Amino acid sequence: MPSEATIIGLGVYRPALSVSNEELSNFIQSESGWIESRSGIRSRRWADHRESLLEMARAASEGAIRSSGLCANDIDLIIVSTISHMYQTPSLAAELASSLRTDGCPAFDISAACAGFCYALQLARDAIRSGSAHNVLVVGAERISDITDFSDRSIMFLHGDGAGAVVVGRSAISGISQAIWGSDGSKVSLLGQDVSWHAFSENPCKTRKPALRMKGQEVFRWASFSLVTYAQRALERANVSATQIQAFIPHQANKRIIENIANKLQLPEDVVIAQDIVTQGNTSSASIPLAMHALLREGELQGGETALLVGFGAGMTYASQVVKVPLNFT
Repeated sequence: MPSEATIIGLGVYRPALSVSNEELSNFIQSESGWIESRSGIRSRRWADHRESLLEMARAASEGAIRSSGLCANDIDLIIVSTISHMYQTPSLAAELASSLRTDGCPAFDISAACAGFCYALQLARDAIRSGSAHNVLVVGAERISDITDFSDRSIMFLHGDGAGAVVVGRSAISGISQAIWGSDGSKVSLLGQDVSWHAFSENPCKTRKPALRMKGQEVFRWASFSLVTYAQRALERANVSATQIQAFIPHQANKRIIENIANKLQLPEDVVIAQDIVTQGNTSSASIPLAMHALLREGELQGGETALLVGFGAGMTYASQVVKVPLNFT
């Protein structure tokens, strides 16, 4: 029978290597304080050759499944959000399903950049409410260091690697609100991959390897103004006010963007604002589950409390929804 949906388990993977601003200062030919003043980042995690995208996704997924009290065979749908999987096909989700031994359940990737985790949560919610799935594994996994041009001083210090996963299960009461989501393809030039793989393969000697590029000021202005409206609409759709949430967990893109949105939403002082970006960097679609985990781990947020999520990224994709954070995490 159709049911409501809620998050019942959470797991993450953070690479072992932490890279400080001081270690990057020679690369960008600026003092380390410049990085923090521009982005809010003090350090970021980068994966090494032993920490593949699949291994990070699997570790986070195993933690989410374990904390949910289920086993792998209970998962009947896997949705992975990633922009850094190096294969057009097969999907990372299909490989993950095999690695987890989930007994042949359907699995697919989505590409919605830094809004991808919220997109995947919406899809999981819809699958459960329609009755087509009972327990959905939602994963955000990224190795952004693989698609970073380390000679580009405007962006190379921003990104980190990691993975976060949740299990979405059936519930008598809704724990994930209907998302306010969308995209603005007219602004694709602001952020994204700068060279197609086709162009690179035709002339690899003269063409740069595809990497992320960003028009930082334009992205900052778009995010600081447009996202406030989408976040407010998400609260209205969930029938809650800013005074009824305990945490604000936006995509960890830039500390100044996070603070601007929070101020314009006029959040009460007791609402916790996730700032995992300070030590993790921008991990694209992995950033929201990683930030949620950090708040729960530090005791700043309690299981069952209410959080407003906001994701946004290339394309310019966006999604916002209100969720109950899980009681259990690893």
